[in-house]
Order: sequence, then C-alpha cells, then structure tokens
Amino acid sequence: MLRRSNSLSPLLAPRSIALIGASENAARIGGRPLRYLREAGFKGAVYPVNPNRETVQGFKSYASVGGLPETPDVAILAVPASGTVQALKECAERHVKAAIIFSAGFAETGDEGRAMQDEIAGIARESGMRVLGPNCLGVFNAASGYYGTFSAILDTEFVNPGPVAIVSQSGAYGSHIAHLARQRGLGISHWITTGNECDIDVAEALQWVVDQPDTNVVIAYAEGIRNRDVFLEALDTARAKEKAIVFMKVGRSEVGAHAVSSHTAALAGSDAIFDAVFRQYGVYRASTTAEQLDVAYACSRGIYPAGDKFGIFTLSGGFGIQMADDAALAGLDVSPMPDAAQEELKAMLPYASPRNPVDATAQALTDLPLMTSYISTMLEEGGYDMFAGIFGSGPASSTFAVSLRQALEGATAGQDGCILSLTMSASPEVVRSYEEKGFLVFEDGSALVNALGALVHFRKSFDAVKRVTETLEEAPRLSLVGDTLSEHGAKSVLAKAGIAFPREALVRPGEDAGVAAAAIGFPVVLKISSPDIAHKTEIGGVIVGVKDEDEARQAAQTILDRVREKRPDALIEGLIVSPMITGGVETIAGVVRDPVFGPVVMFGLGGVFVEVLKDVTFRAAPFEAVEAQRMIREIRGFAMLEGVRGAPPADVDALAEMLSTLSRFAAANADMIESIDLNPVLVMPKGKGVAPLDALLILRKD
Repeated sequence: MLRRSNSLSPLLAPRSIALIGASENAARIGGRPLRYLREAGFKGAVYPVNPNRETVQGFKSYASVGGLPETPDVAILAVPASGTVQALKECAERHVKAAIIFSAGFAETGDEGRAMQDEIAGIARESGMRVLGPNCLGVFNAASGYYGTFSAILDTEFVNPGPVAIVSQSGAYGSHIAHLARQRGLGISHWITTGNECDIDVAEALQWVVDQPDTNVVIAYAEGIRNRDVFLEALDTARAKEKAIVFMKVGRSEVGAHAVSSHTAALAGSDAIFDAVFRQYGVYRASTTAEQLDVAYACSRGIYPAGDKFGIFTLSGGFGIQMADDAALAGLDVSPMPDAAQEELKAMLPYASPRNPVDATAQALTDLPLMTSYISTMLEEGGYDMFAGIFGSGPASSTFAVSLRQALEGATAGQDGCILSLTMSASPEVVRSYEEKGFLVFEDGSALVNALGALVHFRKSFDAVKRVTETLEEAPRLSLVGDTLSEHGAKSVLAKAGIAFPREALVRPGEDAGVAAAAIGFPVVLKISSPDIAHKTEIGGVIVGVKDEDEARQAAQTILDRVREKRPDALIEGLIVSPMITGGVETIAGVVRDPVFGPVVMFGLGGVFVEVLKDVTFRAAPFEAVEAQRMIREIRGFAMLEGVRGAPPADVDALAEMLSTLSRFAAANADMIESIDLNPVLVMPKGKGVAPLDALLILRKD
C-alpha cells in the first residue's frame, strides 16, 4: 500500500485539472466546471476528457486520462455512478493525486451503492489518491479562479476571495450559505463540500482550511463526524490560531438524527455531547442559518473585543432598551457612563438620557456636529469595548446619508480598540460604505447583539488557551479483565490511576466484619461487593450508620442473607466496610463511551439535580484541570458549590483535579472501558478534598 499524503493541496490548490466526462453544454454537470474555469481565468492547465470530441468549450479534448500530456493534480469525475469506479481506477493508474466525484447513487442508496463506495474507498487507500465525495458539489478556491464544482450559484457571478472558508457535508447547504455570504459582501477563501465522505471528511477539510493564512473564520455544516481525533485536532488548531469556527450541526432531535442516518449514513452521536465538545474547544454552534451568517460576518475581520463592556447610542429610547435587554441575554455588560461623563453629556443635550443606553433623542439629528461630539465623549469616557449606534432608515436618506456617515466617522476616529457597529436599513451600496470605514452593519438589533456576544465568546476562548500552562500527563494503561468489576475492584483500579477514595476494608465471606469495622472507626457503612450486582440498594445490599462491632456483624449477616435470597446466582466477593462520611455537596461523575467522540466525562450535581433536572455536562477525554474548572461552572446548580445559606465554599479545585485524572485514565484505556460511574462524589469544604463513595466500572465486551 502506498503511503497517503496528509495534504489536500492538490485538491484545493491544484496547478492542473482533468475533467472526466467534460461536456460542450455549459449547463450540464460535465460542462459547468469547464465554463467556470474558463470564465474565472484559472491559470493552470485544464484537460477535458471526452473520447467523442476533439475540443470541448474551446479546450483541446483527450480520449482518456492515460492520454493526457501530464499527470493532473486533480481529476473531476462528472460521470454516472456506474462509470465512476472504472474512471477512478484509470486515475489511480496515472497517479493522479486527488479526485472529486460528483455523482450520487452510492452508500446513500443501499447495499449495492455501499459496495461501490467501499470499492472507491479501497482504490483511494491503495493508491494514495485523495478522493472527495461521492455525492458532493466539489470545491472552489476563489483567489486562483479554481472552480471544481457544478453549483448553479456561480451562473450569475463568481465569488470574491476573502477571509471566510466554508466546509459542508451537504452540497446544497454549502451552496446556499456561500450565496448568502456573497450577498452579505463576504469574500470566501475556500469552499469544500464533502458529500458521502468515502475518504476526505469534514474533519480533514477543517484541518486544512484553518491552516490557511487567508482564512479568519470557518462556516461549517455537518450531520455527523467520522474522524474524532482529526476533528478535535482541527478545532484545537483553530482556537490556537484564533480562527473562529461557526458550526451548524444538525440532528438535534430524534427525528433529525434518523434523517441524518438515512441521508449520509453518518452517525450523529449524542447532541448533548456535541454541544459540550463545541464549548470545550470554543466553537460557536449556530441554531439558524441566519445566525451562522451573522456571527461569521462579525468574525470575518479577525478582530475581537478585549472585554464585554458595551455602549449603546440611540435616537429612540425604546430601541435602546430593547438592545440593552438583548445584551443582557448575550452576556454583555451594559455599564452606565461615569457620573462626570453623564453630566458632560447632559450639558450638551439637556433632554437626553446619558446613562447607557445613551438616548440623544431625535434632537441630535438636527445638529450633526453636536452628535459627533456627543458620541465622541461617550466613547472616550465610557471605556467601552464595543459600541452600537441605532439609526434605522436614516442612512438611506439621499439628503442625509453622506453627512451622517461623516459625523459618525468623526465621532469614532481613534477608537481602534473598540468594536464599532450600527443598525440601519439601507441599500447594499450604503452599507458597504460604512463597512469600509470599519463598522459592522446589521439591520436587526437583536442579531447584532448576538453577534457581538459571539465575538466575546471567541475572545474568552482564545485567551483561555493562552493561560493553560499545565502539561497533560498520560494516565497508566492497565490490564483489565471481565465485563464488570465489583465496587471494590473498580476502586482498586481507579486508585492506581490516581483517584483517591476513603479508606475501606474488604471482608471476605467467613471473616469478622466487626473487627474490620472497628479498625476503620465507627460509624461505618457496610455494602455487598459483587461484580454481578451493580445496584446494591435495590436488593438491600447497603446498611449505613453502623455504630459498634456487634451491629457490624449483624449487618453483615443481614446483607448476605438478602443477597442469597434475591441474587443467589451472584458471585459474592465479600463486604465493603467504609467510614460513614457526611457533609459536603453531593455530585456525580462518570465516563460514557460516545460512538463519535469515544470516552467522554460527565459531571453534575447529585440527587434531584441529576435524576430530575438532568443538570449535567460533558467533556471529551482527556482534558486539563483548567478545562474541568470551566466544565464544573457550566452546570446550572454551580452556586451549590460556591456555598449557599451559610455553607462554606466547596473544594472545587480538588474536584477539577479528580475530573481531569478521570479523563486521562479514560483516554488511556479507551479501548477497554464502556462506562464508569462515581456516584456519589462528596465535594468537601475548600481544602478538604473530595470523597467518591461508590464506583462502577463496566468493561467493553468486544
């Protein structure tokens, strides 16, 4: 087998292209790419392959790939599904580096199509050729005029190069978002649709585009993720390079997840875990296409606010209050102007409301130089990281637009450290004129505030990575046997991984539980220890508050009698004797094996919080204690750990260390572990550590 290259450059930045199935008809799938390449002025060599013609759309035509004068970097296959395998074999024989397969009719159609797709994947694997698709719309690189696609959005005009990259499993969605981005005035650096992903997937495409210097933000769409490690590496790289990823991940609902499976045969995975992984790596998950475009637009300049202080200027109190409400939901700080600055503004406009939102009233429009001074004072004295001006349809006025723009330019001059934004309803030409002066322009105030909140989100995520100094050490790899370990066995294994449990003793059948209990120190808890009994309380296998030796012996006998009656088939390892520990905040931690992300750590408050409210969060393993701190603070009930009603703050630092240790153990032994439960875990007062009281470790059977 040939070694496969990790580079997608032959696919995305080729110097020569072959179009197999090239058509003279520029409206056909085999004709559109040729037309686009010609009209966009692609500088490389273009080789149409069509055995029935001497020329195609003015290009010299060739009968086969084998007859080309050179080996092309990429081959575009615009042939039916039935002819795709043979065409790809010919490309492999010619040592073509990459291929794009447009045709549908593969894994998405059933077993026969799946078999053909598997054969395509095998050709790619054996030859080292990188294959995009099948069932995709291809790629483009606007800067080089390379359009390896048949998307109809290019019929009217091409795309200007710019800082936005688009990576989409769905060709239709990728085309739609590219069209909307073009309408918004956004330039696109690279556009990739991955389709059925027999070889190249969204993860690898993401990895490539975030490495490109001309990309500031990536718009991504996925129905499922196939390559966990490459995907997480791509997200991590984007965050380290301060490149925003705005993701549309579909399949939130059970119905949606089923549709995903039938559409691309992709595994959607748990939506809650996708949410958590996106938070872990600082990805912004958009709920709507409009939101995805708004956030990408705001991020396209690669400029982020230093903080979250937000100043609002309005000519109408109602609009300002609405924006302030939206800002609160977005987590922005609408701090009032300093008292002295308010007095200064009040002196300029006695009828104004200078607090923040700063309402200058419509009177400001009658004296634009005054408005310039007003806004300038607001920005200089307020110390805001972001500014928004609410102007409605005013900038669209033919008699008013130019002077208003000049007034705003003067007011904001020298405010390079502040994100400047406006809401207005105006023509694209007017909007562009403001954008050229550095303003973000939105028609809807709520969308603007949400986008500013996203900028703060990314800034915090980028800064958090810079603050991480700890080294993530690998946990020991252990030899584990069986399907399920007893509680005592699970604790022994996890203790070797670095998780500290309260002292306990295992009393074998026939041994004196009273003596063991006295050695531990009263009061104690007695529990059955058996690999066959995961839920001990359901069969009466736990007795708490045991106060002396005789009571311990009696409790031991009672538990054994119950187990023999209710689970006579169970292997009895013995009885666990442990100290009776009270106090602290009850939490739960564990590991689940997600079909997409592998071992994932779960954390939440215990009791009613997990049973009824489902107040839990997740992280893909492994992660540092710093990430565990963020994880802990995500749950709605975090205030319980801060101390309520006179209770002392809990030892969150020790809890974070335990979660990180658990994550490293799970990652190091991922192929052996199905799930882990630590429930309950008592988080003691600050400085007193944590006490996991029970452990369940289930091993993989395959």
